[in-house]
Amino acid sequence: MTQTAIPYLFLRGGTSRGPYFRRDDLPADQEALSQVLIAAIGAGHPLNIDGIGGGNAVTTKVAMLSPSTRADCDVDYFFAQVAVDKPEVDYRPTCGNILVGVGPAAIEMGLVPAQDGETRVRIHALNTGAVVEARLQTPGGRVSYAGDFAIAGVPGTAAPIALGFMETVGSVTGAMLPTGNLRDVIDGVEVTCMDVAMPVMLARAADFGLTGYETQTELDDNRAFFARVEAIRLQAGERMGLGDVSKSVTPKITLLAPPRHGGAITARYFMPWACHPSMAVTGAQCIAACAMLPGTVADGLAQGLADCASPVTVGIEHPAGTFDVLVDFDRRDGGIDLRSAGVVRTARLLARGQVMVPATLWAPPA
Repeated sequence: MTQTAIPYLFLRGGTSRGPYFRRDDLPADQEALSQVLIAAIGAGHPLNIDGIGGGNAVTTKVAMLSPSTRADCDVDYFFAQVAVDKPEVDYRPTCGNILVGVGPAAIEMGLVPAQDGETRVRIHALNTGAVVEARLQTPGGRVSYAGDFAIAGVPGTAAPIALGFMETVGSVTGAMLPTGNLRDVIDGVEVTCMDVAMPVMLARAADFGLTGYETQTELDDNRAFFARVEAIRLQAGERMGLGDVSKSVTPKITLLAPPRHGGAITARYFMPWACHPSMAVTGAQCIAACAMLPGTVADGLAQGLADCASPVTVGIEHPAGTFDVLVDFDRRDGGIDLRSAGVVRTARLLARGQVMVPATLWAPPA
């Protein structure tokens, strides 16, 4: 046997896609796991030509599922961000778009029984410790993928999947503002370092000589911008207590600008070495929190949030449209306490089968 066959499901979750595995079908050792995922995705080539990746950071993501170790959850979700053109895997972040597919995948894998009508799946995101409740349409005890709900960045419509995020504040660093400041100045640029669902460094686009309305391609081609912002991101990572982040995708980068199409704020979200074609679920929660919190770099840019009551829908304008985050919060002493953030997304099962990796990398016991 020259290759090892590993069963998997291939799903689109939100505006990302990738393989969903059962964790016990993969190596327990993390170094061996990384080598298997690199081979499966084809990381190390810009087209991922020798694997099932799609040549973009939103198509080189991996979900690994197992029965939950928490009594209050149904399934544990372990996420891996595999690099595109480098043979690297980052286990620090989570991915909210891929998380959209966890509920359907858990039911398809037999990890969670489906109810007739609607099924609620409680998900423990191992990378950050967050707890998320997914509500899926399951008529007749089977996952429904067909529906009339549309999300920006995905053609057509599908069945809605509602996600309620709890325990997201300080998900990685332990604090909403890990540096202790609403704003920090790094290399002459004001930034807000925030940890809500995902550690993110936010800045005003104008402070980089940009409008904030540039297309994904225009930003990806601006290598001078990436050189400057990456130097700032590395320092932000240190200040946030994340250590050396030169090989980590966190903290992510976000540029902010005033809205133009009726939303609350405009954002360009980076992963972090390329612009996201639309918007990340976890990143959107952090952006929404930044827009609502007085004194951050979003102050003066965000519209319609100053005196809003809870819950409020924060519309984030991005390259492909608008992403709505429903935020439940309390106001206190000029700040906010976040209780939960909700989003509605879609997912679709694209394929099922076995992905092949060289047996020289890993051959499981018979």
